[in-house]
Amino acid sequence: MTASERSSSITLEQPTTAPAGARSFGAGRALRQGSKVLPEHARGHNRSLLLQTLFHQGAMSRADLSRETGLTRVTISDLISDLIADGFVAEMGVREASGPGKPAILVDLDRAGHRIVGIDLSGSDAFIGAVLTLDGNIVVRREVPVPTEGDVIETVVALARDLVAQSHAPVLGVGVGTPGVVGDDGVILTAPNLRWAGFDLEGALERALGLPVLVANDANAAVLAEYTFGGAGDDVLLVKVGRGVGSGLLASGRPMRGAHFAAGEIGHVTVGTDGGPLCVCGKVGCLEAWLAVPALTARLAAAADDAARIGILSDAGERLGIALAPIVGVLDVSEIVLSGPPELLDGPLAAATVETLRARTLAEFHDGVRVRMTEQGQDIVLRGAAVMVLSGQLGVS
Repeated sequence: MTASERSSSITLEQPTTAPAGARSFGAGRALRQGSKVLPEHARGHNRSLLLQTLFHQGAMSRADLSRETGLTRVTISDLISDLIADGFVAEMGVREASGPGKPAILVDLDRAGHRIVGIDLSGSDAFIGAVLTLDGNIVVRREVPVPTEGDVIETVVALARDLVAQSHAPVLGVGVGTPGVVGDDGVILTAPNLRWAGFDLEGALERALGLPVLVANDANAAVLAEYTFGGAGDDVLLVKVGRGVGSGLLASGRPMRGAHFAAGEIGHVTVGTDGGPLCVCGKVGCLEAWLAVPALTARLAAAADDAARIGILSDAGERLGIALAPIVGVLDVSEIVLSGPPELLDGPLAAATVETLRARTLAEFHDGVRVRMTEQGQDIVLRGAAVMVLSGQLGVS
């Protein structure tokens, strides 16, 4: 389906397989600059541009890289030499000869030369961690129960140390996706479920591990995974449904966090002016009270028959559409990705979300919004944590 065909109507699309500042968590696939690159920053920018090109396009010759990036061959050769010395790029042999002359030597990211540790703290019963390749593939996975008593950080540190020990290659960094509101410096401003407020999780892990660590809200991490590994466009909203409801947003390929780092906290937006279930926050009519997995599962379990269950799912989808319509209208996002249990989100719930969006937005401009499930399942936060490290350490997204 072409881009023009996709924009003809709001549709619920089935997942399709897509090819695969340290705090920026990605400046966009084209490494767009908000201002002119200063001479003292040019080398770092060019290095990131080269790595970004290899990351997405694979092995290329030095001449290919010069043509693709617009950098001179001298600059390319200089950067490649440094990156080979640093262990991030490797020569892959010669290209098969197709004519006279010396065959070109191909270079690529040394994708097996480093590992990334990703940790997902968003689960209600377990923390999940993984060792990932630079391509976001998981090679080791670990789960530990969420502690009901004692210091949560001890459990997180132990999980991280275990994963580092299992990496069997230099660790580029550690990325962590956590529930709650996370400051730009990796401080957890508030995460009630983990009993954290004003806690410097990033600093605590860096001191314990002696490695670069990046921490972000779990939904913000998830949208990075969808952008880099899931084929999402530059303007995308990801809704993550689990114990709570949150969202991550990219505008023009850049994460949006808000003035207080709370952008995307849609779970406690009131979507039930006609009343509704009581939320854990004490208000009535919050989106989370309709959509969060524990609340939705409990209502489905109490339903009398299939028709009643469909009605419950459709009602939850309508409430989600009510919450999303103003966001679509204000920010003109092109795509909404749902992340959570597919047995709950995919089907009547998503269909009701689409219909509500159609009814509540300007058809001329917003009927082209795509609504789809992510293909990345429970790995999405882990892979987003890997993108955070790739971006923060190599400038790749």
